[in-house]
Amino acid sequence: MPTPSWFHFFRRKLPSANSVVLATSRPLLIDTGFGSDVDETLELLSQGGVEPARLQTVINTHSHCDHVGGNAVLQGRFGCRIAAHFIDADLVNRGDERACDGLYLVQPVEPYRVDVSLRDGDEIDAGDVTLQVIETPGHSAGQISLYAPAEKLLICGDAVHADDVAWIDIARSGTAAVEQSMASIEKLAALDVRWACSGHGRAMEDPPAAFAAALSRYEKWLTQPERIAWHACKRIFTYELMITGPQTSAACEAYLLGAPWFQAFARNVFESSPQDFIGPMIDEMLRSKAARWVDDRLTPTTPFQQPPADWKPEYGQPTDWPGRDR
Repeated sequence: MPTPSWFHFFRRKLPSANSVVLATSRPLLIDTGFGSDVDETLELLSQGGVEPARLQTVINTHSHCDHVGGNAVLQGRFGCRIAAHFIDADLVNRGDERACDGLYLVQPVEPYRVDVSLRDGDEIDAGDVTLQVIETPGHSAGQISLYAPAEKLLICGDAVHADDVAWIDIARSGTAAVEQSMASIEKLAALDVRWACSGHGRAMEDPPAAFAAALSRYEKWLTQPERIAWHACKRIFTYELMITGPQTSAACEAYLLGAPWFQAFARNVFESSPQDFIGPMIDEMLRSKAARWVDDRLTPTTPFQQPPADWKPEYGQPTDWPGRDR
């Protein structure tokens, strides 16, 4: 299905999530990528027919660093509004330690502020198109999807992908989070959708087939929680290796022992001490070909663009953000 001339989907290389530019009379950018890729984000805006100074609103499908990393620059430099689900808005605006899951996932996000809190059923008038806000929690509590009913277009963040499913944090939420994700996908499957895109990977040319495949996979996993956990652990650890670069065995061990997400999965799902779980974690990365040793450094096999060595945010965690309530 051809998309409207004002709709521009950009599939991006990790560590950035995909972005969508709406070159309408009230221009929108949906998800701003990882912080080190902000120059690329600005270039994509221009390629989509929107000069950054004309951008009025950024909408975040959720607040993980690969989706909100460019917020600080876009808001600070161009004064555009940031819109997000009210759960994320509250945490971000208070500088809560849970904001963006930054501390838990050990992932950097520069400070920004949410100007518009969104709820299920809200409508966003972009001039040439009206987007409906659909709450689709599971991967994160504050995740939303955006639906253009007249055009039958869907932007679904990390709710579902063309070739994968979102990782689910059962270490903190249990399998209820999987059921929540399934309910979100069922909500999307009930819509009349001809074309859809997500935060990662290719566009969905056959959305109903993608929805059905994701539901089937989650259904099988409900009775196999360790499979859900391994999927999440590999995704999070691989992402760390992308943003910090391939790591030696000693560096991997130091990172894992200091990562709250790893401690939670080790203890709550695998019933292991974090120290004892390091070996199985690295073995599974190698067995599944998520990573391989290159010159004695654990290296992701998925293509990515490593952030520049000199890129280091001054305020990389919500608890460091200036001017925030404590």
